[in-house]
Amino acid sequence: MAEIRFEEALKKLEKIVDDLEKGDLSLEEALKKYQEGLELSRLCSQRLESARKKIDVLAKNKKGEFELKPFDETEIENGK
Repeated sequence: MAEIRFEEALKKLEKIVDDLEKGDLSLEEALKKYQEGLELSRLCSQRLESARKKIDVLAKNKKGEFELKPFDETEIENGK
């Protein structure tokens, strides 16, 4: 699959899901769309994982100094 922006891939994936849910496609068309959807889903997942790894949070340590630490989703979920 050629290089594609995350937002564009997600939009295409949503369209494929919509097309498949309608049920108007032939079996051959549905299988082709399903395969394309799987590829787009993997691409989106990889891009999200890559972005997640790049995120760092700037926070103050106990001494009041700023330091970089890895992004921790559980801290966001717990309101920290």
